[in-house]
Order: sequence, then structure tokens, then C-alpha cells
Amino acid sequence: MGMSVGANGGGGGRRGGRRRGGGKRGPVSEINVTPLVDVMLVLLIIFMVAAPMMTVGVPIDLPETKASAMNSDTQPITISVNPAGEIYLQESPIAIDEVVPKLQAIATTGYNERIYVRGDTAAAYGTVMKVMARISSAGYKNIGLVTLQEQDK
Repeated sequence: MGMSVGANGGGGGRRGGRRRGGGKRGPVSEINVTPLVDVMLVLLIIFMVAAPMMTVGVPIDLPETKASAMNSDTQPITISVNPAGEIYLQESPIAIDEVVPKLQAIATTGYNERIYVRGDTAAAYGTVMKVMARISSAGYKNIGLVTLQEQDK
């Protein structure tokens, strides 16, 4: 009496029924994130390499030593002495009499603040020592000299 049709409703023998458009697939609407991840990883590596070079902008020719690098969790305060004997706090020029008051104004951890002194190889040893003596006599305990790693030749 009646015809029996398959369980899928007579879809032309294909599983899931007939597709529109003669079996062609439509455009894929998914975003491929692999190139995006690749670009982000490359940028991350570039910034990790470039970040230590951008810490202080005062051009100083640092002496080289065989001392190992120090581990630092926070950004230290940097005082630089250039060959002309000019003193810089971070990147701002200051007089030697202003070093301690400016340090007290910007030190967030008080006298435990980490302070790095960068002295050019051509800078007068006495000027670098005067700066360090003023910082030390003010009560700061964590004072360090910045040098470059000595290259084996």
C-alpha cells in the first residue's frame, strides 16, 4: 500500500540528508590563530631582548669585570656619572648636593631601596666615590656598582 522510506527521510542515499548547492562546501568561518601566535611569540622574544637595553638612557662606557649578574625583583634606582663628572638620577641631571634629598623623595622601600651607581670608565674615580659616600652616609644599605661582563678574547 505505501512505500517505506529510510530512517533519514529519503536523503538521496547520503547520511544526514541532502546538502544545498550541489554538495559544495561554503566558506570556512573559522579564524586561524596559528600565525597570530607565531607573531606574538616573536614580538615577545624581541621585547625580552630589547628591554634590558632600554633601562637607562644616559650614555656611559661601563668598565668590564668577571663578576656575575645580580638577581633583581624590582626596578632599582640608577645614578650615573658620565666622563664630564655630571651626575644623573635615572635620566635627569642633578647636582651632587641634591642626590640624597631626591633619593629620599623617590625611595619606596626607605633605606632598603636598591641603588645602582653607574660610572663611566673615563669618569673621575673621586666623583663616583663622592656619590657613593653621600648615598651611604644617608643610610642606604643596598648600593651596587654596575659593570659589564668581561668578554673573553
